[in-house]
Amino acid sequence: MKKGILYFSAPWCESCQQINPIIDIMISEGVNVKKVNIDYDIALVEAFNIKNVPTLVLTDLQGNEIKRISGGGKTRQQLMEWCYE
Repeated sequence: MKKGILYFSAPWCESCQQINPIIDIMISEGVNVKKVNIDYDIALVEAFNIKNVPTLVLTDLQGNEIKRISGGGKTRQQLMEWCYE
């Protein structure tokens, strides 16, 4: 099964700013990540019931949620393990 990540964040969120460079590296390595600005994409925020940022939602390619993780302070290694475990 192929997977994708929805990365919910906001420009005013300090934890999001800290994790953004890690997300950019993952994207450059070929990880399927869609960045979602919670201030502008209200429909997705509501559809996935996002309450905190940053939140990463792992989905199958049909958009069905597999699992999620919230909060900053994660390393690239931790996010990769979460994504592929």
